[in-house]
Amino acid sequence: MLPRMQMILIVGLLVGMWMSHAVRADEGMWLFTRPPTKILKDKYNFEPDAQWLEHVQKSCVRFSSGGSGSLISSDGLVMTNHHVGSDQIGDLSTPERDLLKDGYYAKTQADELKCDNLELDILWTIRDVTKDVEGAVTANMSAADAGAAKRKKIAAIEKEAKENAGLQAQVVTLYHGARYHLYLYKRYTDIRLVFAPESQIAFFGGDNDNFEYPRFNLDVCFFRIYENDKPLKPEHYLRWSEVGASEGDLTFICGHPGRTQRLFTMDHLRVLRDVMYPMRLQQLWRREVQLLGFSARGAENERISQNDVHGVQNSRKAITGVLAGLQDPAVMAAKEKAERDLRAAVDANPAYKSKWGGAWDKIAEAEKKYATFALRYSALEGRPIFGSDLYGFARTIVRLAAEKPKPDADRLTGYHDADLDSVYLRLYSTAPVYDALEVDRLASGLSFLVERFGGDDPLVVKLLDGQSPRARAQALVSGTTLKNVDARRKLADGGAKALAESTDPMIKFAALVDPEGRALRKRYEDEVESVERENYAKIAAASFAIHGEDAYPDATFTLRFAFGPIKGFKTGDTTVPAFTDFAGLYQRHAERKGEFPFNLPPRWENEKSKVNLKTPYNFICTADIIGGNSGSPVINKAGEVIGIVFDGNLDGLVWDIAYTDVTARAVCVDARAIIQSMRDLYGAGALADEILSSAKKKATTM
Repeated sequence: MLPRMQMILIVGLLVGMWMSHAVRADEGMWLFTRPPTKILKDKYNFEPDAQWLEHVQKSCVRFSSGGSGSLISSDGLVMTNHHVGSDQIGDLSTPERDLLKDGYYAKTQADELKCDNLELDILWTIRDVTKDVEGAVTANMSAADAGAAKRKKIAAIEKEAKENAGLQAQVVTLYHGARYHLYLYKRYTDIRLVFAPESQIAFFGGDNDNFEYPRFNLDVCFFRIYENDKPLKPEHYLRWSEVGASEGDLTFICGHPGRTQRLFTMDHLRVLRDVMYPMRLQQLWRREVQLLGFSARGAENERISQNDVHGVQNSRKAITGVLAGLQDPAVMAAKEKAERDLRAAVDANPAYKSKWGGAWDKIAEAEKKYATFALRYSALEGRPIFGSDLYGFARTIVRLAAEKPKPDADRLTGYHDADLDSVYLRLYSTAPVYDALEVDRLASGLSFLVERFGGDDPLVVKLLDGQSPRARAQALVSGTTLKNVDARRKLADGGAKALAESTDPMIKFAALVDPEGRALRKRYEDEVESVERENYAKIAAASFAIHGEDAYPDATFTLRFAFGPIKGFKTGDTTVPAFTDFAGLYQRHAERKGEFPFNLPPRWENEKSKVNLKTPYNFICTADIIGGNSGSPVINKAGEVIGIVFDGNLDGLVWDIAYTDVTARAVCVDARAIIQSMRDLYGAGALADEILSSAKKKATTM
């Protein structure tokens, strides 16, 4: 943790506690159905009306792969980060045509490359279904039974909503169980790549500069949504700002933050600090070293593992930052005081104490239980350690065979009728599968199980089948038929009978893991998740009663908006400006002598004379973001695009658990840098014209 962090957190940390009535600074990942109208009016003299909110909501896009984006033209053009789209860009690459290395621009729509396994969602309607979900629970139900009843009800609500509306349905749990909202999405699966710069300019500075500022990254790419084989004509899309932004301007970041833990109890946070995050961090360090070794064996290994390497490094650095916050006594003391104050207010009211007083202790008991099996649950079920595409296919096929014959409400989450289109899209993807990387992933997972469970563990013995981890991995990859889409389809269509007759080693391997994975999942749902939701709902009710309901819930990878000005900061005697420019990029390149990861793609070196070096490149603002916000549009009061989020700085990593705006910032690509790069370096003037055409006219619904 940076030396200044403790001071920063003492100043700013008493925000984001259990729904404090006094939200400070520019904090909050706000629901579109409950915007912070008074805060915006009082501080910024701006009131987003219903029309503004609907237009922005229906212009925002969620990437199924994890990340955010936005519609920015009348022909279905979608903007997101390069690192959000990198899996798709990598899947479209070959050794002869490496789109990650060389970039890509489709000069015509006929040249746009279809993505095989990408889904984009646009949130269309929202309805509160809390009473419906809670109505499934009867008096004297145990937490486990109540949790099961709620899951069945949620599945029924989603199934009915999808059948009636023809839209993708998702019941979202808010405040960790206090509210349930039904979100209906328009889902699109014909998505095509339009433009992507080279990964080296998108991720300039590499892991060295990740979560740092100043930054110099063109972390952007563009896709297009098609419907009935024609570009989508969206009802809503965002206009591009003609003038750009300046320091002090108010920004709005609208996207899909993944998950925060700001509302967790102290006992819950302690389990994260002492068990979950250290365990996860050890796994990431281990895997990063392995992947770097794999990547260094040759150019093709480097190409096929690039996304794995970046993903592991990014997760490792992010978790390190959050863990540093949890390990800081000042952070924990501030959170403990907020919890103590709320509990005291509950205890002082006999009626409140009777209804809600025991909630904190129940959560503490559940977290202690979880700590006893968290490693095994995480490795086999929660975040399967193998990381293999082929194992993922096998696991899905095995579970489809078991789940599809059941009544919809009785199936595992993720296998309900409302989910199956997405399941099949991933299962039947024609994206390339690389044997060498698959062997490395599986060998890593198997050796991890031996290291942590022990070589004599009954499941480990079965999985190894008398072989070393690497030999077993090689046998599984060389023997499976699952690289073939038709083979996957035949097994999935054949159900339990086809699996019983199959000799595919990967299917049999997944079937060995499945029973214990299911048992661990049930234990987690019954003993941990159900207890958390029941008791966090009580804590939320207490906070609502004492502080009111003008508060934002923790992030859930669903649409939110955050706000804050473009603003630099001071660290010691150094002033960090809000904007960087192209001149700074070339200066950084020269200072580091062009050595990796500060090298530039050839076009950026050879055509420097074409570039206006004064053009703003990246900027920072105080808007409240977290992982999942990557690719979110940054807009002004008029709803115009002025940039795109791609990162936070190191001081912002603590935002998982608490917000501060002293030096923590969201980091964005400036809209002007995107247009200049397209015109001057990529010969993509037609695409720039399409984007800027939205600045010349208002969308019809605005």
